[in-house]
Order: sequence, then C-alpha cells, then structure tokens
Amino acid sequence: MKTSLFVYFVILSIAWINVVFGAGASSFNGVTIGKSLKPTTNHNPLMTYRYGADPGVIVYNDRVYVYTTNDGDVNLNNKNVASNDYSHIQSINVISSADLVNWTDHGSIQVAGYNGAAKWAQYSWAPCATYKKINGQVKFFLYFANNANGIGVLTSDSPTGPWKDPIGQALITRNTPNCNVEWLFDPAVFIDDDGKGYLYFGGGVPSGQDAHPKTIRVVQLGSDMTSLAGTPQLIDAPYVFEDSGINKIGNTYIYSYCTNWTDSPYGGANIAFMTSSSPMGPFTAQRSCFKNPGEYIGNYGNNHHMMVEFKGKYYIFYHTEWLNKQVFGDQKGYRTAHVDEMPIQNGVFGMGTGTLTGVQQLENVDGTQLNLAASFAWQSGIKIKGEGDVTTVEVPRGGWTGVSQVDLGNASSITIKASSSSGATIKVCTGSENGNVLGYVEIPSGGSLQEVSASISNASGTKDLFFVASNSVSFVSWQLKSSNATSSGGNNNGGGNNNGGGIGGWNWNWNNNNNQSCWAASQGYKCCSQCGEVFYVDESGKWGIENNEWCGLLTSCNNSQNNSQRCQGAQGYPCCTNTCFSYMEDGDGRWGVENGDWCLINKNIC
Repeated sequence: MKTSLFVYFVILSIAWINVVFGAGASSFNGVTIGKSLKPTTNHNPLMTYRYGADPGVIVYNDRVYVYTTNDGDVNLNNKNVASNDYSHIQSINVISSADLVNWTDHGSIQVAGYNGAAKWAQYSWAPCATYKKINGQVKFFLYFANNANGIGVLTSDSPTGPWKDPIGQALITRNTPNCNVEWLFDPAVFIDDDGKGYLYFGGGVPSGQDAHPKTIRVVQLGSDMTSLAGTPQLIDAPYVFEDSGINKIGNTYIYSYCTNWTDSPYGGANIAFMTSSSPMGPFTAQRSCFKNPGEYIGNYGNNHHMMVEFKGKYYIFYHTEWLNKQVFGDQKGYRTAHVDEMPIQNGVFGMGTGTLTGVQQLENVDGTQLNLAASFAWQSGIKIKGEGDVTTVEVPRGGWTGVSQVDLGNASSITIKASSSSGATIKVCTGSENGNVLGYVEIPSGGSLQEVSASISNASGTKDLFFVASNSVSFVSWQLKSSNATSSGGNNNGGGNNNGGGIGGWNWNWNNNNNQSCWAASQGYKCCSQCGEVFYVDESGKWGIENNEWCGLLTSCNNSQNNSQRCQGAQGYPCCTNTCFSYMEDGDGRWGVENGDWCLINKNIC
C-alpha cells in the first residue's frame, strides 16, 4: 500500500553496528568508476541527476529550500528522447542546503494528477513557497501553476512535506476577476513585515503589445494564505514575458521579471526590475539586472529566477539548459537550477553574472555529525528514492557521491548506514572519486539496512569527501568518529555546520523523566535523558533520538496504552500504540511506523 513511501521509516530502524574488515581495494577490480557531468571545480548546476527548472526559494532555519519544476531524471543511457514539451510535469523537486554547495535532496512532491495532492490539477509548473505562523503554528505554503491556466496552493507543517490541498481547487483561475491574461502562471509570493501576504503572477505577450503586454497581476492574500483578500491588480511591466519575482530591501519593494524576446532597452529574455513604495504598486520601471544565461555560459533559453537574502548576501537562483546539452549534445528544453551572487547597489539589485563555478561554500560540513547520504555536491550515476526529510541514495556499481569541504576531525573510523542485496564495498576517499583512500566499508549482502563501521586513516583537515560503490548499494547516512569521541558530535541545530545532518536536520523536543535503569545499555545504546517522541518500537522497547544518536525510552514514560484501544486503525493496519511521529497523511489520517510496519496515528494520544 505504501511501499513507495516506506523509505521514510528506514532511517529510523534499529540496526546492530558491525565492524567489518573485508576485501577493500580488491572489490573494485574490474569496476569502472563513473564520470561526473559537473567537475569538482564547479558548483553549478545544483543537481546533475535530475532536471529542475523555475526555482522558487525560501530561507528557513538557516537553510535554503529550493523548489523546482521536475523536468525528469537525467538518463545517460538514453539520449534519443523527444524535446521537453512540459506535458509530463506533475511533480516538484525540493532540495535544501546550509552552505549553497552541498544540496540535500528531499525527493519529488507528487502535486498534480491521480497520485498528486491536488488531483484537480493536470500540471505542476513554476513553484514558489513561503511560510507563516498561523494560530501559533508555522505553516508552509507551496504555490504552483496548472499549465498556464491557473494557480494552486498546497500546505504543510514542514518545508519538505507531506503536502495537502487545503481548498480542493485552484486558488486563481480565468474566472477570477481581472485574470484573463495570456498565461496564468509563474507565481511569486511575498509576506510583508505586517504579516500580510501577496501573490504575483501572469505573463504572455498579446499580439502587437510587446512594449506593454499588461499581463502581470498582484493580489493580496487572505490571512490564511489560501484565499484572496481583494481583486488582482495590474502591474504594467514593460516588455514582460513571464517569471515574477518579489523582494523588499529596506522600504523598497522590488518586482522582477523576465523580459520578452523583443529588441528593447532591457534586452531579450533578461531579468529586469521595477520599484515601488507599496507591495501592490504602482511600480516604476528601472533596468535589467541579469542577462539571459546564454550570454554567460551559452545555451540561450527562457529565463526564470528568484532572488533571496541568505546569511548576509543576496543570491540569484535561475535555470539554464547547460546540463541537457552536455547529455544530448543539443538543447531539448530540459533545465537545471543554478545559483550565483547578486550584488546590491544603492539599495537595489546591481548587475549579476551567471557562472558554472557558482558560489563559494558558506561553511564546512562537520563530518562528526550524522550526515545524510542525500546531501552532496557531485555525483555519478545515482538516483534518489523517497520523499521528505530523509531520502535514500541508490548508488550503482561504480557510482559515487562527493561532499564538498568536510571537516574530517582526525577521525579514526566511519559508520555508514546502508544496504545491498548482493553486498558492496564503499570506498571512502578525498580529493576526487579516484583520490586518496581513507578506508573501505563492507556492506553485507542480503538487503538488510544496517550500520557498518570501519577504520580509516589520514582523515585530517578539511577536504572534499567521496563515497564510491563497488556494487549497487542503498546509502542512507554516514558519520566520522575519532578514537576518543564519546558521542556523535554535539548538538544538531537544523542548520549551521550541520549540512542536512541529524535526522533530516531538525531539532527534536523532549519532555522530562529519567530515574530508571537503562535497558538499552545491553544493546550498546544509552537511554534517553528525558521522555519524548517515540520514533521506533521493537521487541526490546521504545526508541527515541538524542544528540543524533538512538536512545532507549524509559519504561516509566507514558504509553497511553488504553487510548490506543479506542482506535480502529484503517486499510488493514492497526493504530499506533505509542508514536505520534508522522511520515505521511491521507484520507484516513496520519501514518507512523511501529514494529517495522505502518500504523495509523491515534488521535486520542496525539
């Protein structure tokens, strides 16, 4: 029933830690190591294994989250594909980063169609996102275009989902007053300092109106962010084509957009901007601030952007067709997201530049933290399985991932969480996929997810760290440890130097209770210092997480057993006895995992 989502619970499974000394280098005899489409000198594009266009960006808890139109997977084995006509697009990619170089893949959100959250929609193009505290709880909002015929919205309690459709229909359609424009798409959302939200959208050029298409609209949103608080108003953006963006610097509101291909003072398919003292306008035209990516790296195409402030600087996210030209030898309309710095001059945008080099890494990765395998800068041959905070990297024979600038911490061992049907060796090396070998980790056959530790050497300084597979392996997490370490690396603050580390980069909040003998000690684990969320239940007891490590919850913690007996379950699955931690939600309610299987979260408890 939920096989495709079962990867959510996998990272939370309890596994014995095996210290293995195996075949090592000989496992790679006859193995051809894959090549990367992106050299290690470059940080653009952000992904090279899946195409992702129209980047919409938010900053939350010291991380950047980028939502992109899912143009599809990169397949080097099939170059005879048709040009992208966008008719297959029903999902949205989401990735995040604390350093703008290593990106954590949170999978693809199923938005439109039969399997989507918004079943009324046929397509999911050009996303944008924001968040707002409503009734004391932070809610996330994801807006998308249903082709060029309307704007929809999804909501979630997390920037990575799960997502649901709060209104069951489009938020904006051609029946919305003043919205019968050429292209009803490309939303951009903004929340002002007073908490009021605004949505910008539209595009297209009516015949004979190149200079003033008058196809852009702005509307104030309701306090719930899923309704309209007024009638959409015109923004008369000169030579507009598509692609709305909105920022506020000081007291100046800056509306930006992609110009049309007409020979104009703003250039063809460039990013231009306007300014206003009000989020609703009127806006005054200014100039271009970013040329078409073809001017910088070749490969002209439509231009789509989002500009955000992050850790003291402004950045422009945009897409290009550079990657699909490397794959196909020609442009076929499959796009990938890039990021570069955007200068600020006199309180507005200066002139940005697109590059393949990309931005400088903002901070190093702490290798002694629990790091997700789905967080990396470079790769060869991999695919991502799952959706949410934690996903699995499927690495083929000879495939690999590379993490940029890892503080190695003089580690003497490494622990990897992975599984392999036929068994595999993971080579850990620095510098490149063929670089200096620190050690080898042997993943046993059988397909059982487990933690395996191995000794490493020469793990000092800050270096690029690579994980190379001798055979197919499902890779979940890794962590370096020194011989004198007593824990796995301090506090996890969901950002900072923890590049997607911990379990999904989140803080887990706990209640208080700790006065019993520790039953988990017999299995090599500590007991939790306080009562709190139950993340997994097996025959030994109930397990929580503290400081990035599994811990046993004390038997004195309240199970609410009697309440569970009043829950009926659904779809042949029982109600959860203890856990309130949710991995997904459907019409029956929220779903958790206990004893290695799905359970319906009990509303009487949670």
